[in-house]
Amino acid sequence: MRIALDAMGGDHAPAETVAGAIEAIRDDQALSVVLVGNEAALREELKERNCADMGISIQHASQTVEMDESPLSALRRKKDSSIRVAVDLVKSKGADAMVSAGNSGVVMATALYVLGKLPGVERPAIATIMPSLKDHFILLDAGANVDCKPLHLYQFAIMGEAYSRFILDIETPRVGLLGIGEEDAKGNELTKEAFKLIKNSHVQFIGNIEGQHIFSGEADVVVCDGFVGNIVLKVSEGLAETMAKMMKREIVEKSSASGKVGSLFFKEAFKGFKKKMDYSEYGGAPLLGISKPCIISHGRSSSKAIKNAIRVAGAFHSKGILDIISKELKEGLSGRKSVVVEK
Repeated sequence: MRIALDAMGGDHAPAETVAGAIEAIRDDQALSVVLVGNEAALREELKERNCADMGISIQHASQTVEMDESPLSALRRKKDSSIRVAVDLVKSKGADAMVSAGNSGVVMATALYVLGKLPGVERPAIATIMPSLKDHFILLDAGANVDCKPLHLYQFAIMGEAYSRFILDIETPRVGLLGIGEEDAKGNELTKEAFKLIKNSHVQFIGNIEGQHIFSGEADVVVCDGFVGNIVLKVSEGLAETMAKMMKREIVEKSSASGKVGSLFFKEAFKGFKKKMDYSEYGGAPLLGISKPCIISHGRSSSKAIKNAIRVAGAFHSKGILDIISKELKEGLSGRKSVVVEK
């Protein structure tokens, strides 16, 4: 499998992106990576690591998209950006999938413009893996669509359920609709109409789920619009970082001498907690609904996060998730019970 990596995307590129590509190939020699970006800079990074013969090639891109650039501006003015060239490689079958830790809005817009949507998909969604008490769950949409309609949430449920089954190996994923109350009739017009659609689909729908329960493990797939999903994602990241700092301060920095001895007993538990909350463990978030595999990584991605994103991209392609999603959306729409819904 050949993965196109936007090597200039992210806060720590290209050092961390190149390192992540090397780590990914060392872990799985069936992978090959095309580093997309400034050729001179990328060759220098590879030279420093003595990795000339590792299944890594370079595709030059003369432009880089900044994190604060607008998607429309980047599409118009930066047609030779590392994001655009990586997506073009997938379009031309020079790569099987692409990964970027760059500007997520630009990645989304470029993928839509160049690759297009799967047949029948109204809106693609960013599917982010997040930790829970039981293991982890998928949150979608995590920011691609701030304004959604009921049919969009229905499709998010179908796509998220399929991804959870075939990538996360959950036999029968439980799907929940994020809302303000567990009762069927609670919510706004969007969630109430989406509730009817998802309830009449083939997925194991557990109904509405409130914010305080999404990390309990009750649902394997949590569905919401991108406005709400992105807030949930950012609040969760901030809370996790704050909790880790607070725990360190209370256990280590503020402890007495005897307390510091006791803190050694918490060391392993603390390491486990940090690993569970570390986004780099989960790789990247797929753009579900795009016609080819595209993975968005966190802007602060380390080499470990990039490595895992490449792994996710490879699994996404090798397991044929796009064909599965297309089939299930088609069957779902044709076999769904009659429900009047605004498109």
